[in-house]
Amino acid sequence: MRRAERLFQIIQILRRARGPVTAAALAEELEVSKRTVYRDVADLMGQRVPIEGEAGLGYVLASGYDMPPLMLTPDEVEALVLGAQWVMGRNDTVLAAAARDVIAKIVEVVPERLRPYVLEPSVGARPMLPGQDDAIAPAVLRAAVRDGLKVRMRYRAESGEETERIVWPVIVGYSDTLRMLVAWCELRADFRHFRTDRIMEAAPLGGHGLRKGELRRRWEAWREKVRPRP
Repeated sequence: MRRAERLFQIIQILRRARGPVTAAALAEELEVSKRTVYRDVADLMGQRVPIEGEAGLGYVLASGYDMPPLMLTPDEVEALVLGAQWVMGRNDTVLAAAARDVIAKIVEVVPERLRPYVLEPSVGARPMLPGQDDAIAPAVLRAAVRDGLKVRMRYRAESGEETERIVWPVIVGYSDTLRMLVAWCELRADFRHFRTDRIMEAAPLGGHGLRKGELRRRWEAWREKVRPRP
């Protein structure tokens, strides 16, 4: 890794971290010595990058610091391309169009040397297998998640039984073959996973009243409790 790329990567590591990052952790991820990390961090500070902390305690990047857009490495470009390819194959027309637009924007703004990584990537995602045909546009469910809305829906179980539910959507999950709505179900008084191709009708209602992010935190805690242990 060239020194310029290493300095950029240090900023990226600190940016994504939720707390101080030690020189030892930086050295392990960058595959260099701690002495090299100390020297690189000192150089970044000398260039007025707002890194706080010191050797032995860890480093943090001051909040509010940003870098010029799309200063990407080849691996980061291919990661974006792979993600966009995967999204384009999920049978979600709105997200697929958004993914194509993202790729077009990346091509326009990255340096010339990075464009081959977008136009001729070394990675590829397999399209979703055909078969799931949703009666409800996924965009309706995603909007309910973003806006914190309850949804009244008619759901058909695998047995064919249909029930009316009021749910609090948490996230729309995608796999290679299925799309699932994860939600708190008022009927069952618990979190449930609903195949979106079995949602026959759906209409957004008022908000569920929880603070932004609280429903997701409760779902994550529930998931930890029910997740099978190895």
